[in-house]
This record gives sequence, structure tokens and C-alpha cells, in this order.
Amino acid sequence: MVDFLKLSSPLEQYLNKSRYEFTRSDILKYVKENSIKFFTFHYTGLDGKLKDLKLPLVDLQDAEKLLAGGERVDGSNLFRGLVDASGSDLYVVPVFSSAFLNPFIENSLDFMCRYFDKFGNIADFTPDNALQKAYSELKKETGIELYALGELEFYLIGPADTDLYPSSRQTGYHQSAPFTKMGGALTEMLEEIAKITGRVKYAHSEVGVIEKVRSFLPELSGKRAEQFEIEFLPKPIDEMADDLIIGKWLIRNIAYKRGLLATFTPKIEEGIAGNGLHFHFELRKNNKNIMVNENGLSDEAMKLIGGIVHHGRSLSAFGNTVASSYLRLVPNQEAPTRICWSDLNRSTLIRVPLGWQGLENLASKINPQDKTFYESYEGRQTVELRSPDGSAFIHALLAGVCLAVRFGLKSKNSIEIAKKAYMSGNAFSEESNMENMNKLPSSCVEGAS
Repeated sequence: MVDFLKLSSPLEQYLNKSRYEFTRSDILKYVKENSIKFFTFHYTGLDGKLKDLKLPLVDLQDAEKLLAGGERVDGSNLFRGLVDASGSDLYVVPVFSSAFLNPFIENSLDFMCRYFDKFGNIADFTPDNALQKAYSELKKETGIELYALGELEFYLIGPADTDLYPSSRQTGYHQSAPFTKMGGALTEMLEEIAKITGRVKYAHSEVGVIEKVRSFLPELSGKRAEQFEIEFLPKPIDEMADDLIIGKWLIRNIAYKRGLLATFTPKIEEGIAGNGLHFHFELRKNNKNIMVNENGLSDEAMKLIGGIVHHGRSLSAFGNTVASSYLRLVPNQEAPTRICWSDLNRSTLIRVPLGWQGLENLASKINPQDKTFYESYEGRQTVELRSPDGSAFIHALLAGVCLAVRFGLKSKNSIEIAKKAYMSGNAFSEESNMENMNKLPSSCVEGAS
């Protein structure tokens, strides 16, 4: 018997098994016993947004046919410029482990799908399949797994309907009610994302808060804006991409339902924190974190850093895709401008955060009455990539990260590359700290070149 908590997937609870064990017969059992009326197939298009195909279920035979073979879609519209209208059909086929109850459509069971071509082969030009292929090659060639977690930062914008408990600019970090006014929406988002993805770490208010937005757009002008973050827990990198796309979809829909606007725009106002999309990465072997050893960061972790440093400039093409991306990447805004890395420093491209090495039982120091010793054998050390923002083309970006990490793990020079890019102290305190570090792109044109 699997011991599930209330915020785990209702399907996992009902079927009493992990989502990774779901079979077609399991799904049909759930459909039959829970009066499911619809399947909704989801997949990501060339614009990086989640797409929907709603499929009414007439009988179980119809449901089984869809689960086994998927459905047809028009690839020339989903991938305009990549797929010609003369041969545009693609199949979308559901991934059973992704099954979830749609919180916006009653009795709809939803799936993330993968694209197949007319020959029944994985369509390798689509971003999701490109990521899956890049990750498969990384594992095959190195024997190492790459896990990722993303941090979705976003603003909720709504009516400035009270002057009570005002907030100062740039003071929203981990702020609580009543100084934050939209925490109820955040709680609902957190609950739904946790149930659907199963891998959410936490949520909190972020630095940015604007009592009255300055904008020529009527839907923004004079409104209150509060910044929030939802951070995930590590998953295989290809699965994390799907979870983040679903997370953005849920955030936008829950905001809309509550009469709010959710935006992931990298920069909405000068002098106010922008929306990053930071990623933490960890390497695993035999399902064990291998990021540290007795001397600190392991060789594998240094190689990962070296690979991302080597390809850091190219990753901007997918991580920073709009003009306002480069208004966020400026000095003294906890965002990188140079290709370097450091311990803890939030102004570098790559940051090595605290990792609990030997400190898993800290609570015993302030709770002496608890005599039970806790020890974790999994390891929690990650490294954080801080340049991507809310405009990121997530699947393409993470495919690029896979290639960069593969380069790092296989190259003889990657540790040396990492050592040369190390930054100590504050990256912006002295100009000399930055002189020898390569610059990140400062515009979309530079990022794409």
C-alpha cells in the first residue's frame, strides 16, 4: 500500500499506486468508476504555451481507443514554418503518468501528450521531443541523470481597492497578510499545482510590490501588483519542463477566475524586481545525488558548471526571448550580466546555494526534547542558473542545458573552464571583479547571434 498525503494526486490515491505505474486499464477503471465525461489532451506548441484538445467520451471503447492511439492534430498551425500544410497531420498520444483531474472542467481527465509523425515515430522536431531526445542521449553517453527544479516568478495584478496596510516598493519578500492582498490566490495555485505535478517545494511572496502600476494600458494602469514565486522539487529534466508549462497554465487560469491578471513578463516597471525563471540542477547516479564529496563540490558538479559556463551565452536565445528580458539583466538587481559563478551570490550566472551537508538535523539544536535523530541519504545540493526569465521557451532551453551538461561531463577541459569563471565576493562591488568575465547578451539580437 502506498501512503499518500491529501495534496498528492487523487488518481494515485484512488488507484493506490504511483503515477509512473499507471496503465491503460488503470485509467479506464478510474474513468468508469468516477463518471469521467471528457479527456483533455494537452501539448506544447511552437509558442511555448499549453494547448487543449477536448474529447467527449461516449463509451469505454471510445476512451480506450484514445488512450491507445491518441488523436490527430494540425501540425502546420501548431508549428508554423516547421510543418508544411501539404503534410501537416501529427498524432498526439497521452502520457499515462501525467493524468490529472482538470480543476476548471468538471469530470475531465487530462493528459500531457507527445507528438508522433505519420509513420508512428516520435516527431523529433517538436520542442518536447527534442528535450526528451537530448536527455536520453545525456544519460546514455554519461550514465548520469540530470534533475531540475524551476522557480516560477510572476506578478498578480488586480484592483487597488484599499489603502490599509500599504507596502513599500521592493519590500515584498516573504511578506504575509494583510500586507499582501492576493495570498488566497497563491494558496489555491499552490494546492492545484501540488496535486497535479506532485513536486512542489513551496510558495511565497517575492520582492516586487507596486501599490499603483504606471502604464498606458488600461488593464494595468493604477492597479496593484504583487510578485509571487512557486518553486518546484527536483524531477528528471524532461518532466520538469511539462510541470512548469502546466504550472503557468494553472496560475493564469486561477488568476483569471479571481478577476486578476497573472504575468510572467521579465520586467513590468523600472526599479521593480523582474520575473526570473531560475533553474536548479542536480546530477544523480543510481538515484543518488552526486553533487558533493568530502571536499566540497564533486568533479561531476564542476563539469556541469563548466558546461553551462561554456554555453551560457547561447542559452540566452531560449531563456531570454523578449526585449524586456534585457531590462532585467542589469547590475545590482540580483540578476547576472557576466558569465561567472559563485557560492551563494545572487548576482552571478550560476549560484551554488546552501545544501545541508551534514546539517540535516538542525532542528535538534532548538528542540532538545526531540531525541530522534534524522538523517537523509539522498543529498540536496544543487547549482542554480539565474539568467532565464518568464519569457523562456522552456523545453528548448532545457534541451540546450542537456547539451551543455553533456559537453561538460565529456570534455577534458570543463573543470578548468569552471575554475576560470569562479567569482568570489560581490560581483558588482569592484569593477575588477568583472573585467575577465565574458558578458551575457544585452539584447535579443545578441542572444540569437
